[in-house]
Order: sequence, then structure tokens, then C-alpha cells
Amino acid sequence: MNIDLQTKNIVKTKLEQRGNEYKIKAPVTGSVVLNNAVVASFGDGSLRFFGLNQEPFEVKAHKGVILTMSSNGQFVYTGGDDGKFLKISCDGQINEIYNFGSQWVDCVASTENYFACSSGKKAYLWVKDDSKPLIMDNSSTVGGLSFDLDGNKLAVSSYGGVTVWQRGDRRWKSSRFVWKGSHGKVTFSPDGKYLVSAMQENEVHGWRIRDKIDLAMAGYPAKIKSFTWAGNTPFLVTSGASEAICWPFDGKEGPLGRKPTCVANGGKQNATFVENLPQENAVFAGFQDGSVVLSEIDETKKSYLVRNATGSEVTAISISNDKSHILIGDAMGNILWSPLWAGDN
Repeated sequence: MNIDLQTKNIVKTKLEQRGNEYKIKAPVTGSVVLNNAVVASFGDGSLRFFGLNQEPFEVKAHKGVILTMSSNGQFVYTGGDDGKFLKISCDGQINEIYNFGSQWVDCVASTENYFACSSGKKAYLWVKDDSKPLIMDNSSTVGGLSFDLDGNKLAVSSYGGVTVWQRGDRRWKSSRFVWKGSHGKVTFSPDGKYLVSAMQENEVHGWRIRDKIDLAMAGYPAKIKSFTWAGNTPFLVTSGASEAICWPFDGKEGPLGRKPTCVANGGKQNATFVENLPQENAVFAGFQDGSVVLSEIDETKKSYLVRNATGSEVTAISISNDKSHILIGDAMGNILWSPLWAGDN
């Protein structure tokens, strides 16, 4: 249901008071940062670009749901259920990279020199300005794609584990990280020492890359739809519980044998989306009811409500590169675009 905050007896948060609210007639399926703008994707195939000191503008990109998106800072890459893999510039110019016809584009990833997508059991990797992709076969449907920070490794998750492709002098070489179950979203730690995936079985699994030691992070009551790296430790912050679950990845063993820090309590609501506050030891957690909380990663500190409940789960949170603005979106198409700090325009 749509809840109009103007007509309900709700005290707006300071973030809501400063910002603008938009009601789009399509679910928000994701958001990414592009320069100092934030780009949101929607279930009707459209993108909306939210920039500083300007009204958001719309680009009709796909003829169906935008299933996945990524940004390398210069372009947005999108995949949809119309089978198209697209590259879109900051002014909304669209370039079709590949058309898979009736097959969905399930995952995309990008870095400065490479971009990739998946459709079915195959992952496709393009070198910048090269029209022909490297095709990577998998035994089952690809669940997630992610480059490391250097852009020299590509993780491809599927049933039974994750395959990491590493760029060599003459070709890309693969290494398999095995763990039984269905693997989805995947990420490298900021220092490149660990590999982590979210599983269909309501758990997170990781590996220390140098020796492939297993790191099982289980006990979640719900599926982990979102994770992010936060703080200097760093922490892997995950959704899937009534709090943001923060696993420490410092030291020689990372989270092995250690308990997570749990912050941003949502009561009876499970977190559906988490996003770090850049350069801070803090995280935003969005919940099933549409509310969003900001918390330091410290169980002794108080959390702050930054967005009231809308009646629909949070599906996107992004912070502009200069940390001046935040975008929050949910599954009913409600968008909050707001200055993050008092005094910013």
C-alpha cells in the first residue's frame, strides 16, 4: 500500500523535512552512484537520475523490469528481463552492449576497464572497447558477479560455490571455491583477502582466498538480500535479521570464531537493505516496513530513525560521492532524495 506522509499524523524526521519525496508507479529495484548523482532503477524499465540542484530526469532504458545494475563511476550498466545488457552515460545516452533475446540478464558488474553480465549458466566479460566477450561457462545459473577493487579478479557465484577468474598476462585463469548450496550475491573484501557470498539457505559463506579456508556465518532468520563493507576494520554488514549484522574482517582470521556486532535494531522488522556511510564507522539499515535507521557500528551507541515507515520494504539506499545527499527507495516506488546534512542544498 502507498502511505502519504502528508496526510498521516507522523512526525517527519529531519532528513524527510530537508528532502523531497517522490511516488513512482513502479518498484525501486536498485540504485548506484554516478559522479555526484544517484541513479535509481525501476520495475517498469526506467532509470531516474537524481543530481544536485536539479530536478530528477527519467530515461526509459528497458522494456521490462531492470533486474540488476552497476556503476564504474563513468557509466551505469543495466540488465533486464527484456534480455538487454546496456551501458548508459550520465546524460542518459544508451548504448546496447548485447541482446540475449528472450533470456534474462540476471547480474552485471563493472570496473574501469572491464564490464560483465550473466544470462543463465554463462557469464560474459568484456575488455574496455572490445566488442567480443570472453564467455565463462558454469554448471548452473549464475547467482552473482563482482570485481575486486583492482579490477583484476571477477567472482562468479552459482550452485556449489564461487569461481574466481583472475587476469593473467595472456588469459584469464579460474579458481573454484567450494561450499554446498546455492550462492547469490558475491563480494571481495576491500583488501582483497576474502571472498564472501550470500546463500539461498539464509546464511553468508566466506573464504580466505590465499588458502581457501571456510568462514561460515549462519543463523539468519531471513534471506540476506543486501550486504556492504563499512568502517576501517572493515565490517561486512548484512541484512536478513532484525538488526544489521556486522562481521569483523580484521586480523589474520577475519570473523573465524568471532561473534558479530549487532546494531540498528528494527524490533519485529527484518532488515532488507544495508548501506555504509562512507569514511565512517556507521551504517544505514532499511527494514521491511520502509523505515531506515542510521547507527554507528557500536552496540553501546544509540541508533537514529532517518526515514519513517512507508508500508513497503526498503530496496535501495545510496549516498552521493561527496556525501552530501542520500537516496532511499522501496518496493512500492517511494523515493526520498535528501541532503544528508543540515545546510546542504
